[in-house]
Amino acid sequence: MTATPPRRSLVVREATRADLLEVFRIERASFPQPWPYGAFEGFLGTPGFLVAEQREEGDDPGTITGYIVADTVPNHGSPIGHVKDIAVHPDHRGRGIGRRLLERGLAVMEGRDAARVKLEVRDGNDAAISLYRDFGFRHHHTVPGYYDDGTDALVMVRPGD
Repeated sequence: MTATPPRRSLVVREATRADLLEVFRIERASFPQPWPYGAFEGFLGTPGFLVAEQREEGDDPGTITGYIVADTVPNHGSPIGHVKDIAVHPDHRGRGIGRRLLERGLAVMEGRDAARVKLEVRDGNDAAISLYRDFGFRHHHTVPGYYDDGTDALVMVRPGD
């Protein structure tokens, strides 16, 4: 007799205070210049701070595997969306989690009437750049030396419809 493996599901939901420590751990594992813990606290309660939670049948709570921080800013009467931070834990990459997070983050910004969306990505982060291109982002300009180690940032923009 073989046992049936538990069913797994990925839930993308708004971040809560209980998620912050794991979000911060993912941030530190993902970036050489991580945001401080307090930066995430400041986004609690905003619709664009979402986490991906991997759950197995009967597993509540599940495991936080990634997050996105996105919001909108005024732009001459038409808000522009801004993906401020997105990461998936290194052990969970390559499973479509970043794609699901970005999809939901874009939907939140669209629901807040963002005509366009922008983001900054480290030059050379080919996996992220490819994902963003899949969602219609295009290179707008480069900010030289944006990161502490001197690496440039590519500013990518997704035009509105």
